[in-house]
Amino acid sequence: MRFGARSSPFTLAMRCLCSDCWTGGRCAKTWRIYLSRERKQKRDMGKSWFKLPEKQEDKQKSKIESVGNSHIQLAVMLKDELKGIEEFRERQKEQRKKYESAMERMQKNKLSHYKKTMESKKTYEQKCKEADEAEQSFERTSASGNQKQTEKSQNKAKQCRDAANEAENVYKQNIEQLDKVRTEWEQEHIKTCEVFQLQECDRITILRNSLWVHCNQLSMQCVKDDELYEEVRVSLENCVVESDIDYFIKTKMTGTQPPGAIGYENYYSREPNRGNSSPTQSCGMMKRFSGLLHGSSKNNAESITPSAPPLEKADGVYASIFVNEQARITSSQDYRVLYDYTAQNMDELDINEGDIVAVIEESEDGWWTAERNGQRGFVPGSYLERI
Repeated sequence: MRFGARSSPFTLAMRCLCSDCWTGGRCAKTWRIYLSRERKQKRDMGKSWFKLPEKQEDKQKSKIESVGNSHIQLAVMLKDELKGIEEFRERQKEQRKKYESAMERMQKNKLSHYKKTMESKKTYEQKCKEADEAEQSFERTSASGNQKQTEKSQNKAKQCRDAANEAENVYKQNIEQLDKVRTEWEQEHIKTCEVFQLQECDRITILRNSLWVHCNQLSMQCVKDDELYEEVRVSLENCVVESDIDYFIKTKMTGTQPPGAIGYENYYSREPNRGNSSPTQSCGMMKRFSGLLHGSSKNNAESITPSAPPLEKADGVYASIFVNEQARITSSQDYRVLYDYTAQNMDELDINEGDIVAVIEESEDGWWTAERNGQRGFVPGSYLERI
């Protein structure tokens, strides 16, 4: 039943009091809904921060995850606060229902006795009127001198007076019973008002303190967020685009040389025994054909400057790649290693950060020939710094 409804047996004062308690309960419910939404928002925000640093460095990742942790911790605190508000609402709701039910029973009992008393009053008044009329009729009959009618009228007047006296006694008893019920109702009403007043004081205090604590939590969170954001900004200042690109190349590289061109193989130049031809013979054919790609005539060789180096080393069926010798620097120069690099092939050299290497050749393709501790091999030129 909704508070303040017309069908309620409560008095106007009790309806106003219950309506105010219902409004207070609705205010607490609204605050609970707000805390629930705020907790969910902070929890989702904290989880979203954890999804950002999947490809970041460890230092930046830890800073960003710290921001997410702070929001998740706030969500946990809001969850505890929400639990306390919910328990407070349920406790007040059960207590309010208990006293409302008691007041409803008392009010119904009082109304029932009131109706019964009013009916007995109406009966008493009616019996008194009948007794007065019977006595007046007896007086008129006595004056006429008819003995028989006089006795009959006298008996009727006596019966009516007895009925009036009996109705009066019933009316008095109902009045006493109604007053007793009214006293009990009044005591219960006072008790209920005191309980509702205490509930209202508790509600105002609890919600005030909860709102105060929540404002402090948000203020602390803003300060903490600003500190963590500053740490993230400081960490981002060390971000170097070139270093990230070099790191990607270092960890994802598949080789140091691109695949060579596929050479032409003349069908008629094969060995007569094609069925027993071996991969070694095929490779030999490719070596000879590779020589033709760089010029087979003497005139062509003289017109091309500089000439291609001898093709003494061919990998499989791929033709050797021509490298311009003028792009190399043959003078030796010491360099410092900036990043660690692990050799991917036999012709590469392992280097560590801080090592001093001697660069023998610098090639335009970015792979330099370096020497360290008597060992030579290719290293990435972007990993070195001239001393």
